[in-house]
Amino acid sequence: MIKELIIDSSPNGATIALLQDKQLVELHKEQISNNYTVGDIYLGRVKKIMPGLNAAFIDVGYEKDAFLHYLDLGPQVQSLLKLTKQVRGGSYQSKLLDSLKLEADINKSGKISEVLTKNQLIPVQIAKEPISTKGPRLSSDLSIAGRYVVLVPFSETISISKKIKSNTERTRLRKIVEGIKPEHFGVIIRTVSEGKGVIEMQKDLLDLISKWEVFMTRLPSTEPAKKILGEIDRTSTLLRDLLNPDFQHIYVNDNSIFEEVRSYVHDISPDLESIVRLHKHRDPIFEHYGIEKQIKSAFGKTVNLAGGAYLVIEHTEALHVIDVNSGNRTANKENQEENALQVNKEAAREIARQLRLRDMGGIVVIDFIDMHKPQNRKDLFDYLREEMAHDRAKHTILPPSKFGLVQITRQRVRPEMNIVTSEVCPTCHGTGTIRSSILLLDDIENNFNYILTEQNEKHITLTVHPYVEAYIKKGIFTRQMKWYFKYGQWIKVKANSAYQLTEFHFFNSKEEEIKL
Repeated sequence: MIKELIIDSSPNGATIALLQDKQLVELHKEQISNNYTVGDIYLGRVKKIMPGLNAAFIDVGYEKDAFLHYLDLGPQVQSLLKLTKQVRGGSYQSKLLDSLKLEADINKSGKISEVLTKNQLIPVQIAKEPISTKGPRLSSDLSIAGRYVVLVPFSETISISKKIKSNTERTRLRKIVEGIKPEHFGVIIRTVSEGKGVIEMQKDLLDLISKWEVFMTRLPSTEPAKKILGEIDRTSTLLRDLLNPDFQHIYVNDNSIFEEVRSYVHDISPDLESIVRLHKHRDPIFEHYGIEKQIKSAFGKTVNLAGGAYLVIEHTEALHVIDVNSGNRTANKENQEENALQVNKEAAREIARQLRLRDMGGIVVIDFIDMHKPQNRKDLFDYLREEMAHDRAKHTILPPSKFGLVQITRQRVRPEMNIVTSEVCPTCHGTGTIRSSILLLDDIENNFNYILTEQNEKHITLTVHPYVEAYIKKGIFTRQMKWYFKYGQWIKVKANSAYQLTEFHFFNSKEEEIKL
């Protein structure tokens, strides 16, 4: 399986596309304004105790208070509270936990009012980003994730990924970690650690320990409801969790992000540094690699499959319903059952991709085409489980019910990726009529007078629909040439197929849009 990562940077953030065998399987948007990312640690203040819910609402600076359930406190929350009090009071100076006497674990069936009080300060970690009308979901069972291991303070346990099957390898990894982990810290050994040496494991663990030291340094001076320690950005998180020899290319369209990504890849996997490339083509990066078209075809209510079948996807707050339709595929009675199985398998593969692509969480109900043979239903269930095995989100798949429905629950930690593929026309605003196209160039030239003469901008670029670009550049004495003689400078003209016919935008030499 060949994997590629395409990163499209813009002033508002970055969009990250993960391709497997040239097919888009994951899409992530990283907004600069998003301050609440899974893994971030905040100094929360208890605003309200809710005994009926056995939970508390915590102020972390979000417009709505975040939710912290008793079961998410972590067994060693008393040690965390004790450390916070001592560090902020100045009586605890060490950056590690070797000088701290750990408290007893809290009762699993206890009450939150026995642990927390109103206005108390407690470090909390974002477990779920704000979704819909809800604030963030929190945990005070802190952990700091690295490439090979996860550092868990206030614990002595070494856990190993169940996906590492070899007992010899599990014993080897356990001995490596036992020899280097500090006191009162637990470690979770991740799947990618399999086969790694002492130097790589030690470097990763030391990086995590240094992050904990940063946390301890900032804890005394951090104001309540402010961030203490931030998770790395979404691009680096993806690379940390996914990067392996299957990756062939990582393309970036921004110089600064290119350097950051190349440096990060060099740190975690030096042999793969050469796969990071800077996109220099004149076409937008997503359009050049065919991602824009895949996005348009993969999102929306109806998703077409290769054989003529299609999916209809409906969304509600916590439930997603997917209906499988055979479309124009025809079959006679003799092979109807086989045809249904074939369509269902094709749909199962696409559904597994759609769940990752849209990051759909909660309950998913799938209505497959009815099949009468029990063996075929079992084959479909097994096939769906195989396809879902690539999904990193925790999920559970139930066998088909007597109505032929398959139910999936899938972990949801951030808002669902939703891209509107049909929208109100920005030119006609839904009226169905647009300004005469013959006046389009007059509009453009009027803006030239303002931008070039009054604003005195230099080296601007006009971006338009491909049809308009072709018209501007046609002939020997082109419209572009006339502009050169009229305004005394060469104006670049670029095409963007995502634009409406009469849509146009101006960009300066730094590729920032000029607001009119």
